[in-house]
Amino acid sequence: MNKLKPFNYESPEYEYSNQRKEEPEIAARILTALGSASTVLNVGAGAGSYEPADRHVVAVEPSSRMRAQRLARGLPPAVIAKADRLPFDDNSFSASMALLTVHHWPDLHAGLKEVLRVTKERFVIMTFDPEALDEFWNVHYFPELVDIERKRYPAIAELSALSGCIAKVEKVPVPLNCRDGFQEAFYGRPEEFLKKEVRESQSAWGYLAGGDEDRLVIRLASELESGRWDERFGHYRHQPHFTGALRLITLFKQ
Repeated sequence: MNKLKPFNYESPEYEYSNQRKEEPEIAARILTALGSASTVLNVGAGAGSYEPADRHVVAVEPSSRMRAQRLARGLPPAVIAKADRLPFDDNSFSASMALLTVHHWPDLHAGLKEVLRVTKERFVIMTFDPEALDEFWNVHYFPELVDIERKRYPAIAELSALSGCIAKVEKVPVPLNCRDGFQEAFYGRPEEFLKKEVRESQSAWGYLAGGDEDRLVIRLASELESGRWDERFGHYRHQPHFTGALRLITLFKQ
């Protein structure tokens, strides 16, 4: 479970929605995973990416800055609540979804139990498999960052065991020009990591010790300038998809 302090999404420089936009290929997979659900709860909704337009969606988001960003995008207001305490009756929604958010939950078990309480059929989770993080080249340049991510992301088996549900786990290929700016989105565009606004939209950077971020960025910049990165990983610049640690998990209530 996540033993790190909660990430501060209220920081004024954190403009998540500018960098973390909906990727159509991933959105299609999420829509398929939701099945025929007509009502959907989006827990930890952030700025509202991946909310299906053809369903009745209720969003839950505790951060005021994130709620403001979804309003700026013209989306309906989000309910102010957290995953482990939801203001809804049992089985209020056909399905629920939690996309790249479970690693922020202080009590994963309580959050899963509560979301499943208000969900009638299925719960769709998008997360990263901590056991597959070494498959991305950033482990060679940002090892401290990857170590932080390993501590944050729950094991896939843990999600299934804690929920008590039947779980379907899918590996999610990331397209080369992925619009959603998580780390694997830039597998073929390493120069993006040199941009502060990109790193600010990836919460793991906020956990690094003082001075570590600059040191890691300088390391990558030096390798790019010398051509060493391209010698080792340049093939990724033309690879249509990368399948790393991104997972889509569907928990089916029994």
